[in-house]
Amino acid sequence: ECVIVLFVTSSLNYGPPSVHSSVMLALSHYNSSSSLLLPRSSNDSGGKVEARVAVEGLSQQGNLTLLQPTTSGVIVVILSMTLGIISNIVALFILANAYSQQRRRNKATFLLFASSLVFTDFIGHVIPGALVLRLYLSGGVHPDDFNSSDGMCQFLGGSMVFFGLCPLFMGCAMAAERCLGVTKPLLHSSLVTKTRAKICLSAIWLAALCVALLPCFQLGSYAYQDPGTWCFIKVLSDTQEVDVAFVVLFSGLGMASLAVALVCNTISGLTLVLARLRRKPGSHHSAKSHDIEMVVQLVGIMVTSCICWSPLLIFSLMSAIRSYTGSIEEDLSSYKTLMVMAVRLATWNQILDPWVYILLRRTVLRKIYLIAKCQAGLRGTIIGRWEPTSFPSSEKHQVNQV
Repeated sequence: ECVIVLFVTSSLNYGPPSVHSSVMLALSHYNSSSSLLLPRSSNDSGGKVEARVAVEGLSQQGNLTLLQPTTSGVIVVILSMTLGIISNIVALFILANAYSQQRRRNKATFLLFASSLVFTDFIGHVIPGALVLRLYLSGGVHPDDFNSSDGMCQFLGGSMVFFGLCPLFMGCAMAAERCLGVTKPLLHSSLVTKTRAKICLSAIWLAALCVALLPCFQLGSYAYQDPGTWCFIKVLSDTQEVDVAFVVLFSGLGMASLAVALVCNTISGLTLVLARLRRKPGSHHSAKSHDIEMVVQLVGIMVTSCICWSPLLIFSLMSAIRSYTGSIEEDLSSYKTLMVMAVRLATWNQILDPWVYILLRRTVLRKIYLIAKCQAGLRGTIIGRWEPTSFPSSEKHQVNQV
């Protein structure tokens, strides 16, 4: 047994990567069938402990990948896909109903962008999710093939990039459109039309598709990622200059879209707040209420995108730069874990975007306000129970009594 343990340890330490998997397979067979092939001795457990210590040491050094797809991962993927499909279908139904009944042109343009965003999230949730589920069910890709790429990996990686950039671009376009509508309403009415909005959406889809297809022209590459169930830009090993440029382009476009959306939504929000403060009592403000509703929804979409996509944009850029400079080896396992967590968080953006529109509508917010007001009244809050029109009537009643 000592000879076998020494052979396994030396093979793992000095053998090529192709030998590692064979040695590990042989070691597993040895551990499971040693009692059948060899007589049991008193130091049997000691030999297994030594072999286990050697394997754990190699896994900690990053020379061995032990992360494998699990049954819980399959369940998580199925539940995530189901929740995403239901959420997007409900949001599409509400948006289609609102779009058919909307007569205001600025609101109709916003609903067109919102419907396109939800539809893109729906397709982007189903296609990559189905491919990831297939890889989970097949057991994933072997660690030795992580740096390789086949047709399925190319399609899955391209889908990740395309459906990742589209929502970010659309959120940026929607924020810019609302900023123009709030700050320059006359210019907005003359420039923004349904036809131009459709052209803008086509340009967004085309731009995201061009970025996703860059590896087809040898400008970057896609590779399988741990635990072998998804594909993305090659950022963890064998990273070349074109890969770094590809990641910089992807992350740069994503973070620039978030920054532009942040600036536009901030300007729109401040403009609406100032207009609300300057509004005279009793003036008509129905148009402003529509603008407030749309800006609130845009802020919700922007916050959701920042939370869900920023980790993947940042970690992929950091991983590519450190891999290219050769300084990622000591933290390779940590970066693999961070990438897996970041991509799982990014998939939630396509689940939460529909609920941002579903929950942040005027009808829902008004009902929430009325419920909160009733609760405050039940607790004895006098201010919450009084209506603004109750003050003149109470004063008149007191005068009549006098």
